[in-house]
Amino acid sequence: MSIGTCGRAFSTPCVHEHACVRCALLRPDPAQHARIEEIRDNLIARIAEAEREGWLGEVEGLRVSLAGAEDKLGQINRRAQTAPISLGMPTPRSADRE
Repeated sequence: MSIGTCGRAFSTPCVHEHACVRCALLRPDPAQHARIEEIRDNLIARIAEAEREGWLGEVEGLRVSLAGAEDKLGQINRRAQTAPISLGMPTPRSADRE
């Protein structure tokens, strides 16, 4: 399931192997806010399990993904708080001003 729009150049290789939540080029879709929260909550549970089981190498990778998910949620929240700026309507120049 897509959680946003990829900003990577067409036909270039994906270094994240489709782990989009980690990628700085992903522009998260505000409609996917709940899905990204679900991903974040799952990552928190997986980190707790990995720590409990002593899988320290796994913990670090999961924390990177968790930071990415939290960043994507922050991007969505910041966009929601930004109001559009009115630039006004342009007016045509009158012929006598040219």
